[in-house]
Amino acid sequence: MKPLLAIVGAFALIGLAGCDSAKEDAVENAYENQAAAFENQADVLENRADNMVGAAQQAAENTADVLENKADAVRDAGENAAERVENR
Repeated sequence: MKPLLAIVGAFALIGLAGCDSAKEDAVENAYENQAAAFENQADVLENRADNMVGAAQQAAENTADVLENKADAVRDAGENAAERVENR
C-alpha cells in the first residue's frame, strides 16, 4: 500500500511542478529525497522484521514506524520551506 501512495504522491507533485518556481521545486525535491530515504530504510526494516520473532520483530517494526514518522515530518518541513520560498 505504501509504494502505491508514494507513486500517487509523486504523480501529484509532477502535476503541480508546472506551478512552482525552479527554486521552490529544488527545495521541495531535496526534502522529498530525504523523506524517500527514510521510507526506504523503513521498508528494509519491515521486510527484515517479517523474518524475526518476538521482541526483535517488535523492535524492528517500531524502528520502521519511527523512520516513517521522520519521513512524514521531513515532507511537512519541505512543504513549509517551499511555501516560504514561494512567498518571497
